[in-house]
Amino acid sequence: MNRSEALAYLDAHIGWGMEPGLERISAFLSMMGNPQETYPIIHVAGTNGKTSVARMATILCVAHGLTTGTYTSPHLERFEERISLNAVMATEAQLIQAVMDVKAFADIFERDSHLTYFELVTALAFSWFADEAVNAAVIEVGMGGRLDATNAAQADVAVVTSIGMDHADVLGDSLEKIAGEKLGILAPEATLVVGPLPDDIAKLARRTAAERGAKIFEYGSDFGVEGASPGLGGWQVDIAGIHAGYPDIDLPVHGRHQTVNLAVAVAAVEALTERALDSRAVQKGISVLATPGRMERLDTSPTLLIDGAHNPDGMRTLSAALAEEYPTTKWVLVVGVMSDKDLDEMLVPLRGRLERVIATAVVSERATDPVEIAQRSAVLLNVPTDSAPTPELALAAAREAAGADGAVLVTGSLYLVGAIRSLVVGSGRPDRNER
Repeated sequence: MNRSEALAYLDAHIGWGMEPGLERISAFLSMMGNPQETYPIIHVAGTNGKTSVARMATILCVAHGLTTGTYTSPHLERFEERISLNAVMATEAQLIQAVMDVKAFADIFERDSHLTYFELVTALAFSWFADEAVNAAVIEVGMGGRLDATNAAQADVAVVTSIGMDHADVLGDSLEKIAGEKLGILAPEATLVVGPLPDDIAKLARRTAAERGAKIFEYGSDFGVEGASPGLGGWQVDIAGIHAGYPDIDLPVHGRHQTVNLAVAVAAVEALTERALDSRAVQKGISVLATPGRMERLDTSPTLLIDGAHNPDGMRTLSAALAEEYPTTKWVLVVGVMSDKDLDEMLVPLRGRLERVIATAVVSERATDPVEIAQRSAVLLNVPTDSAPTPELALAAAREAAGADGAVLVTGSLYLVGAIRSLVVGSGRPDRNER
């Protein structure tokens, strides 16, 4: 089996769509010997910030001598981004072996049932981490939490980074319902770490923890950001952890919200290890952090900034970050949005920061028609708008419109951000990507 064949095997399961539920994945993992039970787990849910917190928690674990596996989704360019060991994505050879290993069991299991793409990939990650004898794993929820395939694992530490309106058609039409789904990852007698939450959702989190006999640590009362100031290429941060303080951390990523994500990650690793972390290890580990696709500058002349904001809360956070770090910049926006998103609520936060909009879409049945995005943008943003059928054409048009001294912002979908990133710094064509 080569890489193309391995990916084709996984992609063949995309046709089963998304089928929330734990019955199939639990039965399959049982057949495999429950590899997810062989290491402690930090399980990360939330509307926004999941991947960043997962990456930060991984680096902190590695900095403290723990061999750590990480599972995130979706990928931006290469499938291997989803599974990493010690913050280094799997090699081609490792991917092929992991696919072959999981396929041996799936070929038997699927005689009587089927596995979705996400279930199969989740099992692949759990199995690979067991084979690598990791000391810990950091697992990002795909969507929601309670019925997400990743919840077949019983995590030692459950993290909920934030709660906002997203995937309402699946998770529920209120913050309370969505929070209930995300808090569903909390196992009995485990530990819950939560980021900034609205008061009523924080009460729900406390009640959920009490019902499950779990400890809870909350941002703002048990841990938090003591101070943050812009630094060279990022932020200078002082973190107040659960067990200790961590001053003078150089956080090499953009966006003040990332300082909050760092505090959550620190608390999660403190909760896993049940002790204070080594301050120098925290500083050294975080100094090499990278968060591709999150306020990432890819080019100059014109400036090219990409950000994976893909829901209203994410767009509001992005807009606040732009106001703070690029206060006078007017952007040519390249935007693509999936059809299950609230397009209007996503566009409004960018009002006043744009000089032109070019709408586009990635190759996906879920993508909103670029013409529709352009029409809504014209009404809501009151700037010139256009559409382009592909990300490549949209980027070319945006660069021309911005000119060498201008700025281009790409956002609205992680799939779009991945496509643009691949065009600029990657292979030119990202691997197929569904969830």
